[in-house]
Amino acid sequence: MGLRVLLGVFLMSLPALQAWSDQGSDPGRLRGTEKRQAVGTADGVVIRSMKVNCKVTSRFAHYVITSQVLNNADRVQEVAFEVEIPKTAFISDFAITSDRNAFVGNIKDKVTAWKQYRKAAISGENAGLVRASGRTMEQFAIHFTIGPRSRATFHLTYEEVLKRTLGQYNIVVKVKPQQLVQHFEINVDIFEPQGISKLDAQASFLSQDLAHMIKKSFSGRKGHVLFHPTVRQQQSCPTCPTSLWDGDFTVTYDVNRDKICDLLVANNHFAHFLAPQNLTNLNKNLVFVIDISGSMQGQKVKQTKEALLRILGDMRPDDHFDLVLFGSQVQSWKGSLVQATAANLQAARDFVQRFSVAGATNLDGGLRRGIDTLNRSQEAVPALRSHASILIMLTDGEPTEGETDRSQIRKNVRNAIRGRYPLYNLGFGDRVDFNFLEAMSMENNGRAQRIYEDRDATQQLKGFYNQVATPLLMDVELRYPQDTVAAVTQHQHKQFYEGSEIVVAGRVADHQPGSFKADVRARGEGRAFQTTCGVDQEQMKRLLRERGHVLENHLERLWAYLTIQELLAKRMKVEGEEKADLSAQALKMSLDYQFVTPLTSMTISGMVDQDGLRPTIDKPSEDDFSELVGPRRIYMLPAWQPLPTHASPLGQQLPDQVTGVDTDPHFIVHVPQKELTLCFNINEQPGAILNLVQDPDTGFSVNGQLVGDQAGHGGTYFGRLGIANPATGFQLEVTPGNISLGPGSGGPVFSWADQAVLRQDE
Repeated sequence: MGLRVLLGVFLMSLPALQAWSDQGSDPGRLRGTEKRQAVGTADGVVIRSMKVNCKVTSRFAHYVITSQVLNNADRVQEVAFEVEIPKTAFISDFAITSDRNAFVGNIKDKVTAWKQYRKAAISGENAGLVRASGRTMEQFAIHFTIGPRSRATFHLTYEEVLKRTLGQYNIVVKVKPQQLVQHFEINVDIFEPQGISKLDAQASFLSQDLAHMIKKSFSGRKGHVLFHPTVRQQQSCPTCPTSLWDGDFTVTYDVNRDKICDLLVANNHFAHFLAPQNLTNLNKNLVFVIDISGSMQGQKVKQTKEALLRILGDMRPDDHFDLVLFGSQVQSWKGSLVQATAANLQAARDFVQRFSVAGATNLDGGLRRGIDTLNRSQEAVPALRSHASILIMLTDGEPTEGETDRSQIRKNVRNAIRGRYPLYNLGFGDRVDFNFLEAMSMENNGRAQRIYEDRDATQQLKGFYNQVATPLLMDVELRYPQDTVAAVTQHQHKQFYEGSEIVVAGRVADHQPGSFKADVRARGEGRAFQTTCGVDQEQMKRLLRERGHVLENHLERLWAYLTIQELLAKRMKVEGEEKADLSAQALKMSLDYQFVTPLTSMTISGMVDQDGLRPTIDKPSEDDFSELVGPRRIYMLPAWQPLPTHASPLGQQLPDQVTGVDTDPHFIVHVPQKELTLCFNINEQPGAILNLVQDPDTGFSVNGQLVGDQAGHGGTYFGRLGIANPATGFQLEVTPGNISLGPGSGGPVFSWADQAVLRQDE
């Protein structure tokens, strides 16, 4: 099951719960040649239920997935529980119950949680249960064994704040259960204090005559959608054991905008929602900075041109714009902002259709030219200063020409923009340094978005532009009395766009919500925008009577979620003590509110895999495109954990002396021009790091980390090698799974099948 954000659309797919028989084998292991069977055909295994419960309160979404499997067979069975969740969500709870025993996740800091997994990590395996999956999702998967005549129930909880995009909130459930389910249910419960203005639900896999199976209703502040089909309704044909469904189950809704803003206070926390309506559109000053280096050749440049042509067709007559191209050299279409007249738009289309790709990637030069175009035009034409200026940059690679030092590029861009307008960076494909693009955007009041190499890349580019195409306000600031606010999330925004929403949350120091208010200041088209938002005490009393503890809890967790997200974003822009301080704050809040974030992991006690390791749940990084490497890890409930047939390498004590060289651990070094052979015994446990080579002349050093034998020979081998030169900043890490350049700074990762040429500038 996965929930993902794609241009404001939230996507979920139902959990895939599979089972297959494991007759006559070790219940803790499954050979790679064994064929999986869908649960509908697995002997003795029944999927009793799959339920997705989504409860939304004031934009804060709380999801619980519950699934139960029953093993009616007289032998051990293996099952898999697979779920897809959005990259923006935080897992907050996971538990498995089996035969009245509960195995509950425990969230702790990542360093502590991962100490037990160093062996698997060193050998190139992903010991965690979560990995990157698709564009905006992460896949949660756990394989485990259950005993005969027993059942197991899964509970997974995750949370996030819904983002309004293009005028609505979207929840899309991707339904692909792969088998019939006895009790199948999707239940969406929405409570919005502003009142729900619209709500709809559709399923792409249902014909029109079956659409009545979806029950939907809304009235006032409450909305409800229920999808609860029978087994017969799931069947692809009356006698078929397979499911009919494969598609999207979509729920869309929005809230009333009768008031300019809505302010809620409960349990000493507040949430402020701002999305004013009926405002006049601001005119735009828009500069596109486009990468035309050689790597853009082919489909990427074709799709980029198609998107630019469509965007030019949407420009309004009073908008002003220019185009900047960068390869090895930088070129401008006009070199200054020109009005979007019919003649200028046609000339721009001709320019887009004619340009070709070539050369390296002078990203710094392209950005500085685009910034200079905006700055000079506004200085030369004072009327343009009242327009909303926007800079959009698209690249598919890393800087290789001109200034290539990323920190210097960020400094150059920051000093040139000086906080006057937003920079939006679009990274085309998976070869970009997305962390670099994201940090640079955030430093300049914008954000970054990845454009995936696919047939719909043109739609992705145009879809992003649609989100910023209609600015309504500039320099938006939400002010709160200092003596009443103890903490507050981001409350200053460079621009506000049609169809979006500004959300601010915080802690209230004053225990009297009646005295709490917020002043909003911004610049609109031709005039200042000002309003004051107060708390409606009578409304809050009614809301608390209706929703009670749920409303109080969700407001507080909404604040915690936004605060953690902002702390994680801020730490990307800084180094040293400041970064360490932000990390410490984010870690403390993650632990306080029990969120799995990039700084925390969840471990599950009572279950182990074939190596004696407990399962862990962590959050992959944005640039993590890896698949699970190595053998599938199968976890066993205590009653069905087999006794080991041989001692674990982790538990073996190495001998004090080794008289032979045909077993581990040892090294043999032949001394040149000497009739000597030196034999070294290494009495270390797996996980130890050894300094292998140190060259005082060049500064290079090579370290190796030991790992237990994976092939059952009873030896200890190197699972990771690190090569470094502190004088030049060079770092290379080699594992059986991949090769990482600059692993400590988020550098590129290559597989052994990749071919790459790397150059370090003098």
